[in-house]
Amino acid sequence: MSQIKQFRKELEREAVITRKMLSIVPAAKFDWQPHPKSMTMRNLSTHIAELPSWIDMVLTTSELDFAANPYTPAAIDDTKALVDYFEKNLDTGRKALETGNEESLGETWTLRNGQDIYSQEPKLDVIRMSMNQITHHRAQLGVYLRLLDIPIPGSYGPSADDMSF
Repeated sequence: MSQIKQFRKELEREAVITRKMLSIVPAAKFDWQPHPKSMTMRNLSTHIAELPSWIDMVLTTSELDFAANPYTPAAIDDTKALVDYFEKNLDTGRKALETGNEESLGETWTLRNGQDIYSQEPKLDVIRMSMNQITHHRAQLGVYLRLLDIPIPGSYGPSADDMSF
């Protein structure tokens, strides 16, 4: 199976789990954070929702320079808007993978802030990192929800909340 096809398969599988998690984020807790160094629930969930769009960015550009393109998160104020934002970015990621080609995956992609280079990796690795970031941050979101005593949906099987003990 080609790497692009594998990414498409993985994106669809992970979208189901991500959608379940984002759909239970309570807007009343968007500004909550478990620690002063942690993101707010709004920032964390918005970041999760935007990550599928990174696939398009990586496949259609050679870099992201924060000095030239300052990061401004989307203004999300309710759970429906959060899920809608995810669906929009998921569609962007899907379309990029439908039109992407294997040969481009070996090209170098750079993440920088002006002259400060954070990373230079093959596009394949950056897309993989983006997919891993979805899973990583989704797990963080699960901890946030657990700390707020919100039942967690299962990811790769039932969660403790899905099981009766």
